[in-house]
Order: sequence, then C-alpha cells, then structure tokens
Amino acid sequence: MLAVLFGALSGALFGAMAVAVRHGLRRSGADSEAGAVVVAWTATAVSLLAALVEHGHVRPGQLWPFVVAGVLVPGCSQILFIRAIGDVGASRTAILVGTAPLISVAIALVLLDEPFRIALLLGTLLVVAGGALLARERARPHDFRAFGAALALACAVLFGVRDNLVRWAARDQHPPALLASTASLLAAALTVSLVFVLLRRGYAIRVRRSAAAFVPAGVALGAAYDCLFEAFDRGRVSIVAPLNATQSLWAVVFAAVVVGAGEAIGRRLVAAAVLVVAGSAIVSVAR
Repeated sequence: MLAVLFGALSGALFGAMAVAVRHGLRRSGADSEAGAVVVAWTATAVSLLAALVEHGHVRPGQLWPFVVAGVLVPGCSQILFIRAIGDVGASRTAILVGTAPLISVAIALVLLDEPFRIALLLGTLLVVAGGALLARERARPHDFRAFGAALALACAVLFGVRDNLVRWAARDQHPPALLASTASLLAAALTVSLVFVLLRRGYAIRVRRSAAAFVPAGVALGAAYDCLFEAFDRGRVSIVAPLNATQSLWAVVFAAVVVGAGEAIGRRLVAAAVLVVAGSAIVSVAR
C-alpha cells in the first residue's frame, strides 16, 4: 500500500516540478543554467532534511551506485531538462521524458541479456504512437523549438542508463531510502554546479537572480525523489514505475491550470500523454 502511495506521489510531484520550472523560466531575469543549480541544491536540502529523521545504518560502499547515478540523473539531465522545458513546454517535455521505461528496457535487452516479451512490443507501439501524435500536433507554444524535443529525448536516454546502472550495480545494496536519495541529489548538485562554473561567467550573480524563480521546482524535485526512493524500497519496479510514469499526465494537467493558454494544450497532446503513459506502464510491468 505504501509503495503505491509513494509511487503515485512521485509521479504527481515530478509533473509539478516540470510545470514549476516552466513557470520559473517565464519570470523576468530567470536563467535556465542557473535555475538548474538552484533546483539541484534546493532538492538536496529538502532530501537531507527528510533523511535526518530516518533511522538506519549505511556503509559508504552502499551509496556509490546512487552517487554515480545522481551524476547522470538528475545531474547532467537537469541542465537538459530545464532547457527542454524552455523550448517545448513542460507538458511536452514530460511526455517525451515519459518514454524512459522503453529506453531502459531496450538497453537492458542489449546489455543485460534480459528476456524479450510480447508485451514489450505492445508497449513500444503505444509509446511510438504517442510520439507520432506529438510530432503531428498543430497547436504549439509560440516559442516552440524542435531542438528542445531532442533535449527531452536525451534526458529519457539518461534515465534509461541510470535505471540499468542502478539495477546492475545495486542489486544487493539496501541503504536507507532517503539517504540513497540524498546521495544522488548531492552528486547531481555538485555536477550541475561544476558544469555551470566551468562554462559560464558571473556564477554567483546569475544564481542569486534566479533563486526565487526556481526554489519551488527544487522543493518539488526533492520531495519527488524521496517519494520515488521510498516507493522502490517498499515495492517492485513493475508496481512503482508505471505510477511514476503518470508524471506525463500530471504535467499536462498542472500546465493547463498554471500556464494556461501559453502551453497550447490540445486534444492531440492529451492523447499523446495517455498513449505514452499506457505504453510505459506496459513496458514497466513486462520488464
């Protein structure tokens, strides 16, 4: 029961995070790269506060897979994710990122020799159909840029790599869920900060100007990651992953309420979200 509750909450919170990023980008003076730094460190602080009240013992060796995974997701992916939202909107980014279970399974079939099942083909067809609807939609935001869709798909690939890395390296590791979440988010925050310092000037000023715009997104990300790790700690991937994949639908709902007409949500977009979520759910169960 708790696995279902935490899995559902993680999906809703990830959807809310995408919309919060979109809202932050629309504020005057907001900077996408600086926003990635603010989101990552805010999420780390939220997760750390939760981890302080968690009971349990952990050895440093138990956390390294989560640190490595955090460098990729949400470390490197966070920069691409925020840029993608700025280019194609929160709902479209969330739908494209929702293809991650399909990519995860594809990698597992090739590299981990996991078995192929007919349900995987059905799930794949639904995800592809959702992507086709998304590609053919007529109503799009006025600031839509196709490059953002490529960035969102790159995030999905990173999520797939992350899933397989953790599955390969941490099969027998069982650290407390919130400590594992904090380790991943801290690694992500350090990664994003390092990239920003190396590639951009005026680090401190840009982060300070963007802080207020992106703190809500960071709070949502920290809570979402904690819920996701708690869900995986209590339930099977086949139960949690489909619930987490509902973030695509939640992003559409929240974007319609918060962003409104600027998100250009039409029937094809909603249908695409439903198809991608359904396909991802089938893929997750079949894995």
